[in-house]
Amino acid sequence: MTKENDLPPVYLGLVHHPINNKRGEVVTTSVTNLDIHDISRSCRTFGVKSYFIVTPLQAQQSLLERILGHWNEDKSSVYNPDRSDALSVASGVSSIEEAKESILEKEKEAEGVMVVVTGANFKSYDGMTHDLKEKMKIDKRPILLLFGTGWGLTAPVVDGADFRLEPLFGASSDGYNHLSVRSAVAIYLDRLLGASGFK
Repeated sequence: MTKENDLPPVYLGLVHHPINNKRGEVVTTSVTNLDIHDISRSCRTFGVKSYFIVTPLQAQQSLLERILGHWNEDKSSVYNPDRSDALSVASGVSSIEEAKESILEKEKEAEGVMVVVTGANFKSYDGMTHDLKEKMKIDKRPILLLFGTGWGLTAPVVDGADFRLEPLFGASSDGYNHLSVRSAVAIYLDRLLGASGFK
């Protein structure tokens, strides 16, 4: 629990399945080393309790375990303790449901999980990050903030969420607006949990 602003605990999931490709087909995307490391660092910086990397593929889970295991070794943790510390919040799960079950195991008294989704291609959404912060002051369920890879979260995942955050809008004069998921995660976490008190 974040005592300073009395918000419930926040968890984060990077979804590799189910995901849309550019043709609107449901696919499974690949886990990437950069996403594991950089999103872990953002999660650790902003006090996210756990970072779930969601993939049902055993080969991808094995890759994730090798990467995380490397940084848990004594030699690596001594060489770069900050990186080892950041990656301590990351773990792999096979589905969004498994992530929710893990949260409920940790938050013994929680009455469910509030699932929050984001997407650069959202045509409609429920509100801004400050609207979500106000909602979190009333609804004390732990938050699972989901980010998609590929061309975004599938419609059933979006429709089944409790809250849809607004997309991030850029300011490029030619309309270019294509952030990496790593950048988007950092911006959303700063707006939601940052000490600057973004309004």
